[in-house]
Amino acid sequence: MAFAQPPDRSAAFGPRLDYLALTPAAAAVCYPFLLRAFHALVVTQAATPSPFAIAGATLILAMAFVVPFLAFALACRPDADPVTRRLAYAGVATPTLFVFLGVVQVLIHSPFPDELVWCALWLTIAIWPQTAGNRAAATGPTVGRWRIVHGITAGVLCLYVAFHLANHLFGLIGPDAHAAVMKIGRLVYRSGVGEPLLVVAMLFQIGTGLFLAWHWSAVPQGFHRTFQVASGAYLSVYILGHMNSVFIYARRFLGIPTDWNFAIGAPSGLIHDAWNIRLLPHYALGVFFVLSHLASGLRMVLIAHGVDRFAANRLWGAGIAISALISAAILAGMCGIRIS
Repeated sequence: MAFAQPPDRSAAFGPRLDYLALTPAAAAVCYPFLLRAFHALVVTQAATPSPFAIAGATLILAMAFVVPFLAFALACRPDADPVTRRLAYAGVATPTLFVFLGVVQVLIHSPFPDELVWCALWLTIAIWPQTAGNRAAATGPTVGRWRIVHGITAGVLCLYVAFHLANHLFGLIGPDAHAAVMKIGRLVYRSGVGEPLLVVAMLFQIGTGLFLAWHWSAVPQGFHRTFQVASGAYLSVYILGHMNSVFIYARRFLGIPTDWNFAIGAPSGLIHDAWNIRLLPHYALGVFFVLSHLASGLRMVLIAHGVDRFAANRLWGAGIAISALISAAILAGMCGIRIS
């Protein structure tokens, strides 16, 4: 009896916390304060900031961009239960969720700071994986037809996405060039027929995309499938929030045109305003994920039609690199960089 092992007292306190499961929520809680720290470094400097201030602001902004990719890395965990995995996918959407929350806060005239509401929401949902337990993954319904319909609708919407992103690339020339191209496009997508069809198609994509994401998040997926689900989760929130900002906030609440000045948060711009800085990661990742999500879908189509998996993966990697370059170019134009 002298060598008997002492009883395990940890059982008396319930199951041990999965700290990795809490990481996406913890990173999301930190996200607004990273943006505040970036803004504090930017606005307290003179016309020519010091190298230390530039390096510090760059590092802080990079940390803000890391938040969704950290959540993606945790979504790749093969030992995560479905609830934990879905929380990680929600963490991927942190930048666009924070913008969505900010717009809603303005619309409802909330007296509470965005950061306070944001932290309360994430601290609440962080408890979910710990109280739900390690549930067994449900089999779920088949998604074959829904996946095909989702892909076909995405193919049609590619026409609008391609024009919209090309329109934003004209921002590198200047606001006048952007406005001229947008005026041509709006003859179609702002028409009495085109706009309702576009809205319905977008809402359909959100619904079918979330359905597919919910099904695929029930069990561990490979790296590429996890990226496809994560990028789709971001886009679902981004598109819904973008339509809310355009149709409700700008058109009805403020009664202003949704032009270049609206997009860049004029007159302050994206960089030097405490609220607008949240738009920078929101836009950058929106462009990156919409293009890389399409690249992920193309990869699946190619593999399904007999293309070598290694070749399809290389093509996907090229799509990821191109997505990042286009995203950087668009954001450069929105931040004031011009090409002659």
